[in-house]
Amino acid sequence: MKLRIGYGFDVHQLSTEKELWLGGVKIPAPKGAVGHSDADVLLHAICDAMLGALALRDIGYHFPDTSSEFKGIDSKILLKRTYDLIKSKGYRVNNIDSSLCLEKPKIKPYIEDMQKTIAAILEVEMNDVSIKATTNEKMGYVGREEGINASAVVLLIAD
Repeated sequence: MKLRIGYGFDVHQLSTEKELWLGGVKIPAPKGAVGHSDADVLLHAICDAMLGALALRDIGYHFPDTSSEFKGIDSKILLKRTYDLIKSKGYRVNNIDSSLCLEKPKIKPYIEDMQKTIAAILEVEMNDVSIKATTNEKMGYVGREEGINASAVVLLIAD
């Protein structure tokens, strides 16, 4: 059995003019993430973790922000395309451990929906997708509510 582990990190600015999408779920919030796609920082971190596990570069390489094809794209599509690439290399997701860092809103009420969404795309059980949330204790760009970040660790297993 061959195992590969990958780590991903993503960050986006926040704006009152944008919607907040996290883990494929629209979250009611006064500010949303700014990006070329829907700026789902959690799904982007998971994509980067999967790509990194197989040394396939990063999300920007596969889905460049200079391409009109990806302008405003739903990040669930990016996650699915990334997973299809992983499967084409003979791997599948074993489990994910991820963290979101933002001051507002509280994420706890949405975690289960995010887990279900991600699990369905990646063909795993809901309890194989860990999503944690924390604040930055009012420090830095996260603390000032100027940005949001996410990190993810993914364990891939060869079929």
